Amino acid sequence: MEILIISGLSGGGKSKTASFLEDMGFYIVDNMPAAMILKFAEFCAGGNGRYDRVALVYDVRTGSSFAELFDVLDHLKTMDCVCRMLFLEASPETIINRYKETRRRHPLLGRTDSLEEAVRQERELMEPVRKRADFVIDTSHTSTAQLRSELLQRFDKTGEKGGMSVRVTSFGFKYGLPMEADLVFDVRFLPNPYYIDTLRGQTGLDAAVSDYVFDFQQSREFLTRLEDLLAFTLPLYAEEGKTGLVIAVGCTGGHHRSVAVTHALTAYIRELGYQVTENHRDMSRGG
Repeated sequence: MEILIISGLSGGGKSKTASFLEDMGFYIVDNMPAAMILKFAEFCAGGNGRYDRVALVYDVRTGSSFAELFDVLDHLKTMDCVCRMLFLEASPETIINRYKETRRRHPLLGRTDSLEEAVRQERELMEPVRKRADFVIDTSHTSTAQLRSELLQRFDKTGEKGGMSVRVTSFGFKYGLPMEADLVFDVRFLPNPYYIDTLRGQTGLDAAVSDYVFDFQQSREFLTRLEDLLAFTLPLYAEEGKTGLVIAVGCTGGHHRSVAVTHALTAYIRELGYQVTENHRDMSRGG
């Protein structure tokens, strides 16, 4: 079992971090007092693998003493689990600007007359927690995409590739473009099996049709160049923080050429290490 304690300064990025970790498969619990963490960990340990990865958000709102938190951390590390703590912080100027933009109330503002003083007090108050953290991330100059990328590198075994799913779909232009497509490739220039009597009733998933399409030099060269393009762009999409990418390949009816190219592209993207699914929107439609 893996337990990650998410702590840090208010406005440091804990909520975004929790959302990203949830996408990675962590079970998230917000604002949990230290006294409950140990009992919750014991409950998760008996969950038959349902709660193998848990992230608990702990901050000044809990009202728990840090000594109690540190005792819990020490105890957790003696259990049969991996327990680590992540601390999120940002510069005072950044935090103040974030609170001004969101118009939220800082949790320590009731103790002082100014937001600036509340931010200063919290930084001083949370310093012992920061020192106990296994990871510290300063989000002052970190975009949402950069934060997600760093979390993927630290806490997702599959890395950025595993954080982005790719769907490759074939379609027929005669039925319209897929509305969800991010990238669209038109393969209507490739030799068309439709005009071969023995191939007309088959699809691009049939070996005879696929062999016919890729028997031509222009088809093989196009696929090679398309693979090179995706090998270059997919890591950039993942680095930018895109969680899902839809690639659409279209021919006239969505039966032959687009299906064959989609099937080949899916295999290639899988070899690159991405989570990829294959779909053929119009393959079962009538001519």
